[in-house]
Amino acid sequence: MPLLQELPEKHIFQAYGILLLENNHRFVKKLKQHYTPSIHGHKTWNSSFLLMDYFLHNETLEYEQTIMELGCGWGPASIFCAQHATAKVTGVDRDDEVFPFLEVQSALNEVEVKTQKASFEKLTKKDLADYDMLIGADICFWDKLTKIHFNLIKRAFQAGVREVVIADPGREPFYELAELCLDYFDDCELIDWYSTEPEHFEGDILHITNTKKPA
Repeated sequence: MPLLQELPEKHIFQAYGILLLENNHRFVKKLKQHYTPSIHGHKTWNSSFLLMDYFLHNETLEYEQTIMELGCGWGPASIFCAQHATAKVTGVDRDDEVFPFLEVQSALNEVEVKTQKASFEKLTKKDLADYDMLIGADICFWDKLTKIHFNLIKRAFQAGVREVVIADPGREPFYELAELCLDYFDDCELIDWYSTEPEHFEGDILHITNTKKPA
């Protein structure tokens, strides 16, 4: 994607065609006076850029898909999907204190991302049934999350979700999740990947496709 000739102001950076705020941007500083994200929702995580690069290099991301981002945080991957493919995106996070940061960045990129406060283990088949794809970036960082994500993926496929794509820098709980998925699902890949914007970053992509035909 072409780079902007000039960024609109200081402490904004561009990656894969979207604009994002640095921690010392005036809006972020102002938001942090009123909101205190927990569960690591205090910045943009690099695994989001792995997702963006991966989507640009394969045909996973289709026009106007319905997408749920798990553990969306500030929402860079959600914003990318909404802008790049006019996707209808919902960012889900257990911590609703992250949503004001997502909303500011969505407005900066002139896209809409819906938000939903929910724990992963409490997302039901009914909650998941309206989505084509689930995505997540750096969301498997605690040991207990391995089984929670595995069960969530199974529920999602039972609900009719077609694909799940998760990016990670290479944490042990993520690799344990990948092993479970590779053993259980017929169409599952664990792929070494790297992104080049805003700088070089390496990690892994777990891409699982639902092979069951919808009822």
